[in-house]
Amino acid sequence: MDLEHARRVAVEAALSAGAVLRESAPGAVAVHDKGGAGDVVTDLDLAAEKLILDRIRADFPSHRIVAEESGVHGGESPVGGWTWLVDPLDGTNNVAIGLPAYVVGLALCEGGRPVLGVVHEPLSGHTWSAVTGAGALGPAGPLTGPPRRDLPHGPVLAWTQGHGVSRRDPAARSLKMTMDARARRVLQLWAPLLCWAMLARGDIDGMIGYCAEGLDLPAGALIAREAGVEIRRLDGGPFEASAEGPPEDRSFVAAPPALVGDLLDLVAEAGRLAPALPPL
Repeated sequence: MDLEHARRVAVEAALSAGAVLRESAPGAVAVHDKGGAGDVVTDLDLAAEKLILDRIRADFPSHRIVAEESGVHGGESPVGGWTWLVDPLDGTNNVAIGLPAYVVGLALCEGGRPVLGVVHEPLSGHTWSAVTGAGALGPAGPLTGPPRRDLPHGPVLAWTQGHGVSRRDPAARSLKMTMDARARRVLQLWAPLLCWAMLARGDIDGMIGYCAEGLDLPAGALIAREAGVEIRRLDGGPFEASAEGPPEDRSFVAAPPALVGDLLDLVAEAGRLAPALPPL
C-alpha cells in the first residue's frame, strides 16, 4: 500500500469537497434533523460526501468506506483490512446557525488503526495531513511540534464528547466543571477535527475527550500525534485512536508532553468531585 499516494488522493478529495462547502456555507442551507440527540445534517454534507466517496472508489475500489451520512460501503471487515473514515462536514451544527467553523476529515485505517489522516479547512484553504511514522504536514510544510507557551492564567483547552453522552452524565459534568475552574478558556466548537488541527499547530494547549465519536477521532488524533502531541487515556494509560470498540475507549487527554501531567491531574480532581455532584 502506497500511503503517500493515498495521502494525495485524500487531500485532493478533501479539497474538492471543501470547494463545494466554501461556495455554499455558511448560508441558506437546507437543515434536517439527524437522530434523537439534537444533531443535524444538511444538503451540503450529502453533496460533499458523494464527491469524496466517488474519488476514493476510483482509486481504491476494494477498500471499505465508513461515511458519516451514508454508512458502510463495500470492502471487508476492518480486522486486517483497509477502511476509510469520511466526515464530509465536521461542524454541521455550526453551518446550520451560520457559524464559519467547520472542516472536512478523512482517515485511512489498517486493521482499525489509523495510518493516514487529512483535515481540510475550506474557508482558509489550509490542509493538515499525516502518515503514521512519517510526521505531519501543514500549509507551510512539516509540523515540528506545538510551540511552548507561558500559561500564567491556565491553558486554553478544547472539549469534545460523543452524541450519546447524557446531560446527566456525572463524569462529563464533573470534567467540564473542573476544566472551567482550571483553564483560561474552554472551547466547545462542535467540530472536533478543527480542535485537533488547532492543537497540532499550537493554537490551543490541550484537549479532553469523553466517549468521543469514532468517525472523526482517528484522523485528528493521528495528525496531532505526528505533530508531537501526546495522547493518553483518562487513567494515564496508552491511548489507541481507533473508531472500533465501545465509546468509553475513546476518552482521552491530549497535549504537548510537558502539559499531559497537568491534564491528568485535572481528570483526577474531576473524578473526586463526580460523586458529590447534585442531581439535575
